[in-house]
Amino acid sequence: MGKTRWMSESGIIDIILFMGPRPADVLRQFGKLSGTTPLPQSWAIAYHQCRWNYNDQNDVRNVDLGFDEHDIPYDSLWLDIEHTDGKKYFTWDSHKFPHSIEMIGNLTAKGRKMITIIDPHIKRESGYFLHEDALREDLYVKDKHGKVYEGWCWPGSSSYLDFFDPKTRNYWASRFALDKYEGSTLDLYTWNDMNEPSVFNGPEVTMPKDMVHFGGWEHRDVHNLYGLMQVMSTFQGHLLRSDKRLRPFILSRANFVGMQRYGAVWTGDNMANWGHLKASIPMCLGLSIAGITHCGADIGGFFHDPDAELILRWYQAALFQPFVRNHAHIETKRREPWVFGDKYTALIRSAVRRRYALLPYWYTLFYQNEKTGAPPMRPLWYDFPEDTTTFPIQDQHLVGSALLVHPVTDQGASSVSFYLPEGIWYDFYNYKTYVNGHHTIPVDDDTIPVFQRGGSIIPTKQRIRRASSLMRKDPYTLFVALDQKGEANGSLYIDDGESYEYRKEGKFLEIIFQCKGNVIKAKVVNVNSPFQTVEWIERVVILGLTYKPSSIEGSSKSLGSVKLEGEGEHPFVIRKPGFLVSEDWEIKLH
Repeated sequence: MGKTRWMSESGIIDIILFMGPRPADVLRQFGKLSGTTPLPQSWAIAYHQCRWNYNDQNDVRNVDLGFDEHDIPYDSLWLDIEHTDGKKYFTWDSHKFPHSIEMIGNLTAKGRKMITIIDPHIKRESGYFLHEDALREDLYVKDKHGKVYEGWCWPGSSSYLDFFDPKTRNYWASRFALDKYEGSTLDLYTWNDMNEPSVFNGPEVTMPKDMVHFGGWEHRDVHNLYGLMQVMSTFQGHLLRSDKRLRPFILSRANFVGMQRYGAVWTGDNMANWGHLKASIPMCLGLSIAGITHCGADIGGFFHDPDAELILRWYQAALFQPFVRNHAHIETKRREPWVFGDKYTALIRSAVRRRYALLPYWYTLFYQNEKTGAPPMRPLWYDFPEDTTTFPIQDQHLVGSALLVHPVTDQGASSVSFYLPEGIWYDFYNYKTYVNGHHTIPVDDDTIPVFQRGGSIIPTKQRIRRASSLMRKDPYTLFVALDQKGEANGSLYIDDGESYEYRKEGKFLEIIFQCKGNVIKAKVVNVNSPFQTVEWIERVVILGLTYKPSSIEGSSKSLGSVKLEGEGEHPFVIRKPGFLVSEDWEIKLH
């Protein structure tokens, strides 16, 4: 039996026990206590492109065009600290980014967004509005003698806002208003970095423990909460600027219990090596089961330069994690997806397109996450707690309960060994059937070992466009993977992908799919929903069917009874049934 040692430098350690009994019960109970991840905007779970730094507006334009020219979808472009005027946050470098609203508009015209970095350290420069306001309004952290604390960070001499003071939080939130954050729009979102807080000349590269926050709390008492309080304030600012209409998106490096209520988290400054690629999986699993479910790691490693093989395998792994971003240090070589040669451009394109095809499934999982606390990315033992073989596995994981992923994380790998828990499993891309146990398969450069669990139905969209928002009206393809009984179940959640109308006005659709007794059914759970959509079912792919139907009948309110056509054996594909997703429908196989 293992032992752990608990030590507190300040105060009492509170321990709360969750009785479960199953892992899903523990996460549900924990979610009720600390909150769950609110449903992100749909673009936020797609692919993000970032670098320290994109140099200027022309660089931004060329990178954006590069994705279109190479037919690689992406949903947001990020700007690091060099976009500011001398590292003063809420500003723009007027020479490099003189027309920021036009620049953002060029992205949003294609359905994309922009994110800028805004850190908690404030440049101590006379005339800088944020510094002047903080001094005048008494918003800074102080030392034990009441003097404003001065540390050193990216801008040089800096002071740090005291987010434990409600007055500071309100001020910070107000700065996101479009008339105060000049050059911003509602399509500009926020990255809160360095918010542990990072202090280059501080002890342990952070704030001294005897600095004093609002209420007389020493920093030693509240250090782990500092980043949470900043992100909470940013979240409030995002809400206020859209009159509480749009869901915020914020990425934070620091995190604490409850952070999931306000933003996504990434694993920090990793390195371009195979060990850090491997580590990204257990790190994200650890965050996920701690409730911080919108998490990911920088593709390719932040420091140093990945070779083509490493960045390809990193893409393939990251695209099956909740938050997907390519990010790199300012001193690294450029690493947009097309800079590694035609062969790897095509392979990376293939991997990214797989993520976009699965976005309906990911979005449904995030909806379930908000409702129940169930993490979209989860360890095998979460769904198979009786299978002790799953307990130590850290190089493969589940996406929901329906997909099992074992990324290729070894240099020069020609094969991969993996474990499948009980039941029937189907290779998601070549449809080969597997059963419970240990397996080894050959892999090539394009192989991502992904397996669909028998008994599941996964919604996808196969018409991949340059941004996820442009796929909103496109039809669905359902993958029906039959279990030993010839049955399967699944669900689909749809809303407008950006607003709170799903909460406030019930504008969403929740659809339950079931295959049983040679009948595939779809039932809309919230039948009186005011949400409207033209989306339809384009294809139904059935895995594990033991016979070829001689005839297929379909029926729905709009279409009535119709004869349908199918082809193939494994898989058996029903093409263009044409049912609206907003209606109940049924397919009978004879």
